[in-house]
Amino acid sequence: MPKAKNNFIPYKAIRFPREEMLRRSREFYQLMDRRRTVRDFSDKPVPLEIIEQIILAASSAPSGANKQPWTFCVVSDPELKRRIREAAEKEEYENYHGRMSEEWLADLEPFGTDWHKPFLETAPYLIVVFKKAYDLADGVKKKNYYVNESVGLATGFLLAAIHNAGLASLTHTPSPMNFLQEILGRPENERPFLLIPVGYPAEDARVPDINRKELGDVMVVYERGREGVRE
Repeated sequence: MPKAKNNFIPYKAIRFPREEMLRRSREFYQLMDRRRTVRDFSDKPVPLEIIEQIILAASSAPSGANKQPWTFCVVSDPELKRRIREAAEKEEYENYHGRMSEEWLADLEPFGTDWHKPFLETAPYLIVVFKKAYDLADGVKKKNYYVNESVGLATGFLLAAIHNAGLASLTHTPSPMNFLQEILGRPENERPFLLIPVGYPAEDARVPDINRKELGDVMVVYERGREGVRE
């Protein structure tokens, strides 16, 4: 017997005049262009309600077959943050003292990073993003689709929502990250994807002076009879 199809409802599109579309797109770009990875956080409290709205925004991302294969673990407990920092620094020490290639270390050198990760305790929240390799329903495995792509999209939404709220973040990937699953007691079908400290930047926070690629370096336009970047 075929499965019942979902009910379909009318899509109420948001429509703007061309001029407003251009203005909004420029303003959004200008907002997001100010987003930076921050490693110096304030311990100033952030209301949990703000984090909840950020998570809701992240969870609105598209996903394969609408499986929404993600879990966002929000950690504010000091003891858990301490344990996460200790485990992360243990892995990072090994990375910086043998696991990473010389080329990788050279590429990281301009950013002044090392195995010490104090921000994991200073930031008021750690958001640990888990991907669900499959779902479990009464002990039965249910397949998820395009898991990495789906969780990557949701994480992009998450970072944009964090910045939009006036907070700072850092995408941290201590490798391997299995300790996060153990410390947080996550089920067997979840795998750690990213560890993201979230909070206000420290008053004296500094970031590397970097440049982003120009439009011509990241965009190619295909039009009839013409290939290239729109001038």
